[in-house]
Amino acid sequence: MAKSSLKLKKSELKEFLDEKAAYYENPKFIGTDPIQIPHQFSKKEDIEIIGFLVATIAWGNRKSIITNSNKLVELLENNPYDFVINHSAEDLNTLQHFVHRTFNGEDLATFIVALKHIYSKYNGLEAVFHNNLEQGDLQLAIHHFKKRFFEVEHLPRTRKHVSDPLKKSAAKRINMFLRWMVRPADAGVDFGIWKSLSPALLSCPLDVHSGRVARQLGLLKRKQNDATALAELDKNLRRFDPKDPVKYDFALFGLSAFEKELF
Repeated sequence: MAKSSLKLKKSELKEFLDEKAAYYENPKFIGTDPIQIPHQFSKKEDIEIIGFLVATIAWGNRKSIITNSNKLVELLENNPYDFVINHSAEDLNTLQHFVHRTFNGEDLATFIVALKHIYSKYNGLEAVFHNNLEQGDLQLAIHHFKKRFFEVEHLPRTRKHVSDPLKKSAAKRINMFLRWMVRPADAGVDFGIWKSLSPALLSCPLDVHSGRVARQLGLLKRKQNDATALAELDKNLRRFDPKDPVKYDFALFGLSAFEKELF
């Protein structure tokens, strides 16, 4: 298929995206994706904690992301929830040598303390997102989550590692994490362990790759990958499937990663 043939009618585009989404939402692609890390666990709290940490460092080279995510598992002694809830100051010291790009050991230690705060005061990650849902808007819930997360003592530099949609961020990594937690596990990729939130509320993890494909397909006109662009993309994807719009993340990502000749 040549690029010129990607100018599809709405019905043709939906059929094309549905086909690609179904193809790439497949466990055979997990080995190339950071989602493989939380798939090492079966306990809900372990999945969501390591999933959140992995999503936090999911930028840059994918091989490096996966390598450093496995280091996170080792540092948390292969028991993320227990480490978060029962860690000591000495345990936090063992994290200091961790680094992934600009996310360092001090940031990681702060995240562990903040996660304990979330579970101790707000009854866990799922509850803090669900209880801060306003008018069905998960992007607002992300904003409130960030405020709750950084109620613990922290360095100002660490705040940049949690995006805020109200500061015009597309919040790609948190939206990816939410997709992992909320979308059904039927295809063996996402987990579907957060039953209190509907997949209809999710937003697409928008980055340079998915944004490029979305623009090629006429799903996105805005040039910047920011909160405004995310709202535009969400609106268009919801026209195709209002109950599960973010299934198309698999199509956009797969087309970018594995069918580069088209884009």
